[in-house]
Amino acid sequence: MSETIFALVSSYGVAAIFASAFLSCLALPIPTSLMMLSGGAFVTIGDMALWQVVSAAFAGAVLGDQAGYLIGRFGGAPLVERIARSRSRQAVLGRARALVDRRGALGVFFSTWLVAPLGPWVNFIAGTTGLNWLRFTFWDVLGEAVWVTAYVGLGMVFASQIEMVAGILGNAVGLLAALAVGAAMLVWIAGAMKRQRAAARARAA
Repeated sequence: MSETIFALVSSYGVAAIFASAFLSCLALPIPTSLMMLSGGAFVTIGDMALWQVVSAAFAGAVLGDQAGYLIGRFGGAPLVERIARSRSRQAVLGRARALVDRRGALGVFFSTWLVAPLGPWVNFIAGTTGLNWLRFTFWDVLGEAVWVTAYVGLGMVFASQIEMVAGILGNAVGLLAALAVGAAMLVWIAGAMKRQRAAARARAA
């Protein structure tokens, strides 16, 4: 995988980084993080300029998130449900909905870097729920700045060990996503128990 990504970045430069960042924000399975790591490595060896790599990744990510938000806003929940036809996508969509319900615009910030696999689905949900566009954009831009800076920076520092770093980060993201799901389930269970107690008190009265 890493050799293919290196070849794409080497052949198409920042255009490949921009395209991958944009498309991955629309829930397409593209290894954008590895693209950015590779871009950082090319900066270190002098084949690319840092400002070009960062600008391409950042612009692609923000524009992709905006596109996802608009799809949710104007396509509505039925369109998003059609996009998430498979059972696995439905599960991720449910986790994204729980994150937005619980954290609102702050959930957008966390979804761009802390639980990045949820990011595209959070964009859709933010649009369908009518989350204020300015608030969405503010937290999205802030989060993507963290994501891009972290991955391009790691690519520069660990230019000779990109594959190892990608594996470590992939495992870390998976763990964080699992923790987020677990937290959402605990919140849901706590809410359900609270509603049951309230209903029992109402019946007793």
